[in-house]
Amino acid sequence: MSVAVVLRYRKAVTYGHHALLGALEAEPPQTPFTVAFATSPEATAAEITAGLRTADRVLVLWSFYSPDAAALAVELATIRALVDDARVLHVAGGVHATAEPQQVLDAGWDVAAIGEGETTVIRLLDAVGTDAPLTGVRGLAVRDADGVAVRTGPAITRELDAFGSFSLRYSKFGPIELTRGCIYACRFCQTPFMFSARFRHRSVENVRWHVKAMVDAGMKDVRFTTPTSLSYGTQTEEPDLDAVEELLGTVRAELPPHGRVFFGSFPSEVRPEHVTPDAMRMLRKYVSNDNIIIGAQSGSDRMLAASRRGHGAEPVLDAVRIAAEAGFRPNVDFLFGMPGEDAADAEASLRLAEAVADLGGRVHAHTFMPLPGTPWRDAEPAFVAAETITTFDRLAARGALYGHWRRQAEHAERLAEAAKAYPRRAPRRRTTPTWRDAGGGEGI
Repeated sequence: MSVAVVLRYRKAVTYGHHALLGALEAEPPQTPFTVAFATSPEATAAEITAGLRTADRVLVLWSFYSPDAAALAVELATIRALVDDARVLHVAGGVHATAEPQQVLDAGWDVAAIGEGETTVIRLLDAVGTDAPLTGVRGLAVRDADGVAVRTGPAITRELDAFGSFSLRYSKFGPIELTRGCIYACRFCQTPFMFSARFRHRSVENVRWHVKAMVDAGMKDVRFTTPTSLSYGTQTEEPDLDAVEELLGTVRAELPPHGRVFFGSFPSEVRPEHVTPDAMRMLRKYVSNDNIIIGAQSGSDRMLAASRRGHGAEPVLDAVRIAAEAGFRPNVDFLFGMPGEDAADAEASLRLAEAVADLGGRVHAHTFMPLPGTPWRDAEPAFVAAETITTFDRLAARGALYGHWRRQAEHAERLAEAAKAYPRRAPRRRTTPTWRDAGGGEGI
């Protein structure tokens, strides 16, 4: 049998889809398949309809973050109203599906993909193409006869070098995923709890392959995704600047003269205690970005300790000074409204934020969201006082503050309500359903 794969292709999650395509190109499944990119609900329905004309099965792949889950559930219902066919399987992946498979299945998806998706998508395609039991594919959750999410076992973890970060076949490029996982395990962050609290780094030679492929395709800019840029090459809290320099030197050598390297800037960041004069001088030799993103999160030592951030407030201001002296504009992340944050904690963060602005930096303001899969999933966000908002507005008027903190405050309320509706419980496992069972065609 053949399978038509439809990607619900959204700007916010293209990197994840590119990684799945890279896996399918590195280790193609035995099942013949096609790929279509759908950028709207209507386009998704149209691609599903087209796939049903040319293939035996249609596999619709979704990926989304927790704040987007409710809106995309509405979109899924719209698509199902347009095309409702038992040969179609809607699969949700990403951090939200990993953390909340029951929510995802109850919202209308047929299958939740849990954890790393590269090996899972290869095996899922072959299972769907051969009508094999989905429970033979590790890294999934499906419904049992009572509608309860049952898991098929942990997803298979491979080294990053096994698969590409992007798709050569479909010319879908993006930042190179440099590191997966994080040893710091901050209580508000989903990354270490989805990928484990350790670093897995892509090798320099594999990064070289990616850069060559990008240059051959006519690209000249290289960016990276990594939870902490200057942790490349290490498994400890101590940076390995030699490893970072080897990486950046290799990338620079593969680029044309007009090529640019962006490191420590969006979509990645640098931990404040890693910002040293030696590190900044080394970066200056290779990178093209004029700014770096520094993860501060709070100016309160109490809140930094409570969130298990792993540093205090003082290193943040040191990092801003050092980065500015090296010629970088520091963009500093702050997270307001963390659980247990009181007026004194907020005041300490505002003082630090204003000091950052006075040194020429910019504040990237965030509002705490109780993200699924994190230790603070069930925590109550602290109230963000009017005085804090007034300071935000004043810094924004100076051009010293930016961010979507208002929208995040709205997301926080919805996530808190969802957490109450779905108390934590242990996962269940079983071993029989076919692809039709997940899709509701024949039941379990």
